[in-house]
Amino acid sequence: VIPGKVNLSLELRDLDMDKIDDLYQHIASAGQNIAHETGTSINFEHFYTSRAALTHTRIRQLISEAAVGLGLSAMQMPSGAGHDAQSIARLAPIGMIFIPSVDGISHSPKEFSRPQDIADGANVLLQTTLTVDAALEHLSSRR
Repeated sequence: VIPGKVNLSLELRDLDMDKIDDLYQHIASAGQNIAHETGTSINFEHFYTSRAALTHTRIRQLISEAAVGLGLSAMQMPSGAGHDAQSIARLAPIGMIFIPSVDGISHSPKEFSRPQDIADGANVLLQTTLTVDAALEHLSSRR
């Protein structure tokens, strides 16, 4: 069965907004070429831009220090992931803590993280939050 109409959405993510814009333009141009070659119509409605939300260098460092302090391994990544971070990044520095998923499967019904990895991630979050809170308390007491 060939459908008469298809609607789909596309979200592009990268650390560089120029790359996102260039890729969108490339996809739209390729779509128009396909439409012309096949005698179909393809319409693009650009209704949302997924803004790059870079994690803050110091927050990444504090997360790594918290992990190592708990005897865990850490890998710093300048994540440009979406999530709520895109909204919060407009207001304050952000960081993200990623925990292992079994077999590296993520964003899938098959995704599974071991309870200990979840607890470790929560403890890294707690220690990072306590460190940031202490730093902010120190700054506010100097006023």
